[in-house]
Amino acid sequence: MYTVAKNVVEKGMTYMYVGRKLKKREYRTLWIARINAAVREEGLTYSQFINKLQTKGIELDRKVLADLAMNNPESFKALVASVK
Repeated sequence: MYTVAKNVVEKGMTYMYVGRKLKKREYRTLWIARINAAVREEGLTYSQFINKLQTKGIELDRKVLADLAMNNPESFKALVASVK
């Protein structure tokens, strides 16, 4: 039974590694969806907004942008207005 238990533990460790990578991917997808929804209310698309942020030199990551869009919509709208 030791061999079976060892194999199960090793397989579980493989899933743990893959799960950590998938978690990062899923969070990034969620942030992009939130930013896209907030930006579309202002008349832009996600890709246009990110491009304009980069050309203006504003370096905010997607996690911060999604948090602003969700928890502080006034400041996010101000940010979008400054980029337009």
